[in-house]
Amino acid sequence: MINVPLSRSESGPLQPEVKPNNMPTAKITIFEKAGVPLTLKEVEIPALKAGEVLVRTECTTLCRSDLATYVGRRIEKTPTILGHEIVGRIAAFGPGTPTRDARGETLHVGDRVTWAIYAASPDSELSHRGIPQKSPDLFKYGHERLTADSTLHGGLGEYVILRRHTPILPLSTDVALPVAATINCAMATAAGALRLAGPIAGRRVTIWGVGMLGVVACAMARTAGAAEITAVDIAPHRLNTAARFGATRLVPAGSFDAIDEKTDIAIDFSGNLRAMEQGVERLAVGGTAVWVGGVFPQNKVHIDSERVIRNLSCIRGLHNYNADDFQYAVSFIKAYHTDFPFDTLVKGHFTLAEADAAFAFALKENPYRVAIYF
Repeated sequence: MINVPLSRSESGPLQPEVKPNNMPTAKITIFEKAGVPLTLKEVEIPALKAGEVLVRTECTTLCRSDLATYVGRRIEKTPTILGHEIVGRIAAFGPGTPTRDARGETLHVGDRVTWAIYAASPDSELSHRGIPQKSPDLFKYGHERLTADSTLHGGLGEYVILRRHTPILPLSTDVALPVAATINCAMATAAGALRLAGPIAGRRVTIWGVGMLGVVACAMARTAGAAEITAVDIAPHRLNTAARFGATRLVPAGSFDAIDEKTDIAIDFSGNLRAMEQGVERLAVGGTAVWVGGVFPQNKVHIDSERVIRNLSCIRGLHNYNADDFQYAVSFIKAYHTDFPFDTLVKGHFTLAEADAAFAFALKENPYRVAIYF
C-alpha cells in the first residue's frame, strides 16, 4: 500500500487527504479524440512499484503539442491524459525507491519538484550517447495510453506517478508555479538547442520563431553572453516580447531576406521551411544551425550543399532534450526567474474541471501558455 497522499490548501501547509472509503483516489481528465470533450473521472491511485514516486500536481501548462493533439492536428495514443508541463509536490515514494534527485541530493515528501518529460534506462546505448529521449524503453509523460495497468501519467490529473529512471529535481517555492511548470518542456528544450549550437559567448545568434521556446532561448542566449541576438517572427507583439527577454534586434519575418548579414548561430523554432533555409544561408564560416520546430510532415528543405561544405557549416536537429539540458533549465530558472518577466507569458487560472475551457481559451486567445491549477 502507498502512503496516504498529501494535499495543500492555498494558504496552508501540506495535509493528509483521506477519502471516505479510506482508499486514495485521484481525478483525471481523459482525452479520447479531437472534437470530443474531455471526460473528468475519479480513479484509484495504484500501489506504487519499486522506483516510483507519487506527485500531487500543483500546476500544468498547456504546450503547443497539447493543443495540436486536442484539435486533431497531432495524433496521440488514446485514451490518454494530456499535459506534460507539470510541477507538483512529492506525496509518497514506492518501496525501495532511492530518495535522490538527479544531482544526488536527498528528496523528501512535501518537496516541490519538476521532472524530465521522459523516463528511460540510463543503461541503454542511446542514453550512453546522450540522447535518452530516443531510448527504446522511452516513457513520455502526457503522451502515453491510459490503461488499467498504466495510469496517472499526464498533467491533467491530480496526481502523477513518476516512473523509474525519471530525472527529478527540487524547485524553490520562490519560482511562480506556472513558470515552474514550463521548465520540463519549453525551457529544457530551449536549453538543448543552445547546447547543440555550441559556445554562445561573444557570438551572433539569430532565432526564428519567438513563441515560448524562442523567448526562453533569447533569455538564455543573453545570460550566456551572446554578442547579438536577432529575433525573427511574423507577429509584431511576439517580437516586442522577445525584446523584453534579451533580443537586441527585431526583424519581421517578411523583411529578413533584405538583411545581408551573417550569423554564427541560427536556431529555428518556427518549423517554417523558408526560415530553416535562411538560417543555413546566413551562417558565417564555421556556423551552426539548429532545427527544432519542424516536427510535422511537410515539403523538403532546399539548401545549397556547396555553401554548407565551403563554409564548414553544421546543421543539428533537436527533438526533446537530455538530462543535462533539464538540469541546465532548472539552474537557469533558479538564477534568472526574476530577471525576465516569465510570469507574464502564462495566462488563465483554470481548474481541472475547466480543462476544456482552458483549451478553448488557448486556441482563441493564442497566449504563450495557459495554466491549470490544482
